[in-house]
Amino acid sequence: MTRRLSRWLFFLALVVALILPRLALAHDLFPGFLELKASSDSTYQVLWKLPLLQGQRLPIAPRFPDDCALQGDLTSSREARALVYRAELHCQTSLAGRTISIDGLAAAGTEVLLRVSPWQTDALQTLLIQPEQPTALIPSAAEADRQPGVWSYLRLGIEHILLGVDHLLLLLGLVLIARDGWMLLRTVSAFTLANSITLSVSAVGILQIPPAPLNAAIALSILFMGTEVIRFYRGRTSLTLRHPWLLACGFGLLHGFGYARGLAELGLPHHELLLALLLFNLGIEIGQDVFVVLVLALQRSFRQLEIRWPLWVRRFPAWTIGCAGAYWTIETTVAMLTGGGA
Repeated sequence: MTRRLSRWLFFLALVVALILPRLALAHDLFPGFLELKASSDSTYQVLWKLPLLQGQRLPIAPRFPDDCALQGDLTSSREARALVYRAELHCQTSLAGRTISIDGLAAAGTEVLLRVSPWQTDALQTLLIQPEQPTALIPSAAEADRQPGVWSYLRLGIEHILLGVDHLLLLLGLVLIARDGWMLLRTVSAFTLANSITLSVSAVGILQIPPAPLNAAIALSILFMGTEVIRFYRGRTSLTLRHPWLLACGFGLLHGFGYARGLAELGLPHHELLLALLLFNLGIEIGQDVFVVLVLALQRSFRQLEIRWPLWVRRFPAWTIGCAGAYWTIETTVAMLTGGGA
């Protein structure tokens, strides 16, 4: 590869790395959370968690039926990644069988998790309001059993991993340095097991890491992965290249804390948390497996078609992982030192 081509490859990888953080914002954005807890047949205690994106509030808000009115102090309190509003909602009739909507949801590109506690019943109802359908029909008690309920967390887990550009880059690196199918299986399994452990202990509050150093450490792990892929392409070796499952295990433990942070901030009740955690984790596993299968399918199709890529094309993924990791490392370290990543 000529020096001029190397410069072009580095420049192209740097451009991609500058674009990736914008795409990764969706990964940092967990769904909004709306809870309606009935205190009478037509009165509800409202908890509304409005997500923050890079510290800025999203332009979304719940819209209730016309005969409903909010009362009480509507000032907000601030959490790590959300503004929290509490109020009392008075309606002329029960919300069961009626529709509420989230204004601005389609433009915001996020989702809202709706939890309804009906009057004088334990039939907790959980619904996922999506950008393509920003309305939700609150089921009656008789219809509650036919709703997806906590299965919504399965979809959240799948979407969270597939929208998490940083985690996907790390997975891509692990696939690239695995020399055979058995090594790949051990590597991906180690990553899955490790992030499942830390996801569980972090989400239930047993062990947590402050977000600023956590973000910096995750970014540094991606930068390190980029250097290892380049080392692999150059025919060199290291402990992590000989045993990539060790690398996957360590990074999986680290990335599990990142998965858990937003899930814990939803403030789920304890009786729902364990099942939600299980389904969210299962969704992450499904998303990871889909991504790995797609990468392997592409590799196999290139071999079957006997496509001979130029050297700079084969090394482009490694440069992209490394440049993106370097960019995120600088960005998150500066944020940590200046207090912007807290």
